[in-house]
Amino acid sequence: MAKINRGEILDFSEWYSDILEKAGIYDVRYPIKGCGVYLPYGFKIRRYAFELIRKLLDETGHDETLFPMLIPEDLLAKEAEHIKGFEDEVYWVTHGGKTPLDVKLALRPTSETPIYYMMRLWVKVHTDLPIKVYQIVNTFRYETKHTRPLIRLREIMTFKEAHTAHSTKEEAEKQVEEAISIYKKFFDVLGIPHLVSKRPEWDKFPGAEYTMAFDTIFPDGRVMQIATVHNLGQNFSKTFEIIFETPTGDKDFAYQTCYGISDRVIASIIAIHGDEKGLILPPVVAPLQIVIVPLIFKGKKEIVMEKSKEIYERLKDKYRVYIDDRDIRPGKKFYDWEIKGVPLRIEVGPKDIESGKITIFRRDTMEKFQVEDEQLEDEIEKTLNNIMENIKNKAYRKFEEYITMLEDVDLEKIRKILSEKRGVVLIPYKKEIYNEDLEEKVDATILGETNYKGKKYIAIAKTY
Repeated sequence: MAKINRGEILDFSEWYSDILEKAGIYDVRYPIKGCGVYLPYGFKIRRYAFELIRKLLDETGHDETLFPMLIPEDLLAKEAEHIKGFEDEVYWVTHGGKTPLDVKLALRPTSETPIYYMMRLWVKVHTDLPIKVYQIVNTFRYETKHTRPLIRLREIMTFKEAHTAHSTKEEAEKQVEEAISIYKKFFDVLGIPHLVSKRPEWDKFPGAEYTMAFDTIFPDGRVMQIATVHNLGQNFSKTFEIIFETPTGDKDFAYQTCYGISDRVIASIIAIHGDEKGLILPPVVAPLQIVIVPLIFKGKKEIVMEKSKEIYERLKDKYRVYIDDRDIRPGKKFYDWEIKGVPLRIEVGPKDIESGKITIFRRDTMEKFQVEDEQLEDEIEKTLNNIMENIKNKAYRKFEEYITMLEDVDLEKIRKILSEKRGVVLIPYKKEIYNEDLEEKVDATILGETNYKGKKYIAIAKTY
């Protein structure tokens, strides 16, 4: 497997491709570019990760729903500014069997148009608001750039999009703040460090008043957008005639927001926490949190397996645990589970049984230690919590190392840093230089305006 060290990247791209295959996460061999298959282990990581965001959304009054994948051409075209942002990326269904369709159908690139068409039917008076719905679906975009598994896809297999409608501008603003807070909690639970910025006018979501975005930094120093939050104002509601009667009897258009995350969350978990040996998974999303490896010696198999099953029974109701009783060398088992990033490994051997001790291995530090048998449950809980805290702190330290703050605008220095160190360069915010020309001058992307350690900056980076 290709090696990777933060600060000295040997070959992140090769490592990333290797780990998707060897850890059983994602198979890229599907015969359509930009499409692949979530393998069972990878699908479980996805499932546990998106259960977290579901919980956060449900707790804040969002309702999960599901809208059709097919969008009529005339409906998609209704919001001209919106569709202009990705009209070259739309997949079209033109036939039903052999019969040409009267109206072409788009495979959803995103769902503003179908959802807002329905909101128009649902909203009549101010008491119908707010509406806060979300769905987790696949979306389709004909990416012409270099596709990359879970990062840049033609079929985005996991797209969580939330859409809200409100009776006042102030309520919509508060909803943007709530969405940002939800995402901060989500990424914090996963230990994914991030920078929140307000995207420049030329890079905001088509049809939005403004866009807030979350970015993280991958081990090769490139920046990855991992979430967006958009204040749509009344732009879409005017187009789709989402009109309600106010408490005073007047008519007004709804104020709207939307916000989304995708498979890039899974890519970020893999990339940010992994090391040269493979995955290091946050326990909360690990398909297996504990693997028990019986160490079989001649004449001791029965007692070792009996103890392994006893430990399994003690832990199974609280943790995702598995006994690896494959008839292969223990070293091969260790290697397999280290690649897959299982947080804890319990090794059960005759000597440990005789001494009343249990051997535990933690994947994040590659350390092995022993505990008294009766202390196992307490030690497991404490160690899993410590693992999460450790990988989170490590990720944030590395993230901070990739942030460079400059006191003035030195174009040559910015170019040099982004060429050699990469990461994010923060320069003092100055309205007169905040334009697209700056991107050309530094040969990089302006992420937007951000507040960092109490000061306002322009964030610049090399992005995916």
